[in-house]
Amino acid sequence: MPNHKGFVLWFTGLSGSGKSTISNRLVSEFKARGYNVELLDGDEVRTHLSKGLGFSKEDRDTNIRRIGWVAKVLARNGVIAITAAISPYADIRNEIRADVESEGRAAFVEVYAYAPLDALVERDVKGLYKKALAGEIANFTGVSDPYEAPENPDFTAFTSEESVDKSVERLINHLAEKGLIS
Repeated sequence: MPNHKGFVLWFTGLSGSGKSTISNRLVSEFKARGYNVELLDGDEVRTHLSKGLGFSKEDRDTNIRRIGWVAKVLARNGVIAITAAISPYADIRNEIRADVESEGRAAFVEVYAYAPLDALVERDVKGLYKKALAGEIANFTGVSDPYEAPENPDFTAFTSEESVDKSVERLINHLAEKGLIS
């Protein structure tokens, strides 16, 4: 029996901030420990669960609510459900936290993958930020579409200042201090 509780580990942050990189590293670490873990990556969810949704606020909210519902169901059944999606709106993230915690069967841990815009532009291999800043891409979160950073995240990974290993180490220590993992 794995020595952990089911919980939702909700990553939020701008495109390229390190959400998927840190999440994938955590999945490997948790699997090595024998933990039940699933990753709901924003790009994969859009392909399989939210196909056909656009990038209007309503469609983004629907996509994030779907991710939240799946994560909640996994967590209440003893799985560590890791989500890695931009999830730009604070009200929807707060709604999902309340929904997950309402049953009293799973915790919700919001992780903010933070890097300043200039660092994201610099590390952007696809050149999406440069195109968005030049007005060539509409509705680009953090440039021409809003991103509401968490005011009080449970944990912040400073991805332009620390290595992935350091972020993962600090996050694992945080989860252990909260009694969610051993």
